[in-house]
Amino acid sequence: MDHPLPAPDALIRPWRTAAYVAVAIAAVELLLLLFIGGGKLLGWASDRMQLAAEKHVLSTTAQEQHKPAHIRTRKPAHAPASHRPRTKTMVLVLNGNGRTGAAASAAARVHARGYRIGQVTNAPEQVPRSIVMYRPGFAGEGRRLGRDLGVKLVTPLDGMRAKQLRGAQLVFILGP
Repeated sequence: MDHPLPAPDALIRPWRTAAYVAVAIAAVELLLLLFIGGGKLLGWASDRMQLAAEKHVLSTTAQEQHKPAHIRTRKPAHAPASHRPRTKTMVLVLNGNGRTGAAASAAARVHARGYRIGQVTNAPEQVPRSIVMYRPGFAGEGRRLGRDLGVKLVTPLDGMRAKQLRGAQLVFILGP
């Protein structure tokens, strides 16, 4: 007795469904890899820009120190005054000297002066001396923080994006 063969669609449909599921999973994995890789690439590019900016600031400062006294530029007669109280100024503290726990103790020193502390973490690279950087419009607050901490190098923010500051107006990079 002959048995009829099953319909051709009955053999194809399970494989077609499995292929669609496999393609969907592969697409999700590809998107995740692109998202993670893109984030790492952007972080790397941002870190490189920050390092270049820090080197530029430090080389400019070194050039200023090596000028003869009669050629040195003078400070402006009227440095911008700080308009915001310390309690309304947030500081991002970065450890740029490589010692474990140095950023936490520096953050405690900054907080003891009345400033709000944002994030406390390590700098991407060690720095030869402490630096205070400020966002546009916060020059007076940056200079005041520099005076409070005894940091001589106070400069505009360069090489960091606003979202990296997480709401902070000033950045204190702790050196040796």
